[in-house]
Amino acid sequence: MNSRQQPRWTQTWLGGVRSAGVDLGYPGERLGLPQEGSGSVAGFGRRIGALVIDWLICTWAITQGLLRINPAHQSWVPVVVLAAEYLLLAGTMGMTFGMRLTGIRIAALNGGRAPFPSILVRTLLLCLAVPALIWDRDQRGLHDRAGGTVVVRI
Repeated sequence: MNSRQQPRWTQTWLGGVRSAGVDLGYPGERLGLPQEGSGSVAGFGRRIGALVIDWLICTWAITQGLLRINPAHQSWVPVVVLAAEYLLLAGTMGMTFGMRLTGIRIAALNGGRAPFPSILVRTLLLCLAVPALIWDRDQRGLHDRAGGTVVVRI
C-alpha cells in the first residue's frame, strides 16, 4: 500500500479504531444481545430522551407542583426526587416513566430484570452525572457497569 491509500494518523486517532479498519462488532454483541429490535442495546437518543422526560417530571410536576418547592432555591430537591423515582419505578418495574415513553428498560446482563441492589448502585452513580457520561463500546455507562446492568429496547 502506498501512502495515499492509507488513512492519515489523525484520521485513525480522531475517528477511533473503527476508522483504522478494526471491527469491534455492534454494541451489545459481546453481551450476547441482538443487533436490532427488542432486547438490543438502547441508543443514546432514547436514553437522553428518557432522562429529559424524567427530569421534567421530577422538577416541574413533583418538586414544583406537588411539593411546592422552588428548584432554583433548593436545587438538591429535584435530584432527590429523581433518585426516588428511579429506585421506586426501576426497582419494581425495570423502567421509569421516561423509559416507558421512549421504549427502553433496565436489564441485568442475562436479559432478565435487574436486582434492586444493582438499581441502587446505578441510581446513586447516575445522580453524580459523571459516571453516566463515560461509556464503553457496548454503550454502557460506568453506572451500568458498576450495577451489572444494560439499557435495552423493549
